Amino acid sequence: MDRYTELQVFVGVAECEGFAAGARKLGVSPPVATRAVADLETRLGVKLLTRSTRHVRLTDAGKRYLDDAKRILAEIAEADEAATGINGEPSGHLAVTAPVLFGKLFVLPGVIDFLNRYPKMEVNALFLDRVVNLLEEGLDVGIRIGELADSSMRAIRVGSVKRVVCAAPNYLARAGTPKHPDELSQHTIITANGLNAGTEWKFADGINTRVKPRLSFATNDAAIEAAITGFGITRLLSYQIAPHVTDGRLETVLSDFEQPNIPIHVIHREGRYASAKIRSFVDLMVDRLRADKALN
Repeated sequence: MDRYTELQVFVGVAECEGFAAGARKLGVSPPVATRAVADLETRLGVKLLTRSTRHVRLTDAGKRYLDDAKRILAEIAEADEAATGINGEPSGHLAVTAPVLFGKLFVLPGVIDFLNRYPKMEVNALFLDRVVNLLEEGLDVGIRIGELADSSMRAIRVGSVKRVVCAAPNYLARAGTPKHPDELSQHTIITANGLNAGTEWKFADGINTRVKPRLSFATNDAAIEAAITGFGITRLLSYQIAPHVTDGRLETVLSDFEQPNIPIHVIHREGRYASAKIRSFVDLMVDRLRADKALN
């Protein structure tokens, strides 16, 4: 049996914690799986698995070897995909992530466009208001708002946003328009626990204002709706309220105190070979996001 097949069988048996289950996953018979692992251990001269009547367990050497085997198999699959994808249509599975509201407004339309272009593709979209580690969570592409700390990823800047303070016109007519961040203490404050969490709002020139919210939400959507009703003032990212500012339901205030713009990047795991499906999706999203006036 060739070494590539031995690696496949070993990984399958290790992940399924059993020869029968691993064999079923790979579409081979249990004796074939048993012989493949035995041949691999003989060739290496080391025990990779311990067997019991019900389960198999990895030895310390087996744990290290499993990580290397999975990496090697992934690189082979990536190389195959890169070679066949040069002239072929993207196909397979793609996992992407973005902040919740950004994903809903900007990424989801791009995903639908991508799927319509490439019928052989499947996409799992994970929209979360937290920084997601692509490697740890098995994701291919992410959209990040903020400065990047992860240098292992390929990053393409596609635009920027800013934090803005806003309220409904009827609230401002009733409570007055603040001219300085210090005046926020005199207003009804609404906060959300997404990218804008915290009760200390930072502004330009080192001005920090501690606010006391009367209404707090777990989502930015809810904070926006509460502000639109005229209940109070909230602070969000500019893209989140852009449609409501355009239609006049919200107004921005304290513009003279806004901090510098916050960058938006599309990031992905580059690897040794560029995956056709990742390249195609990244190119599509970069073009769409750079063309959007709300982000540029």
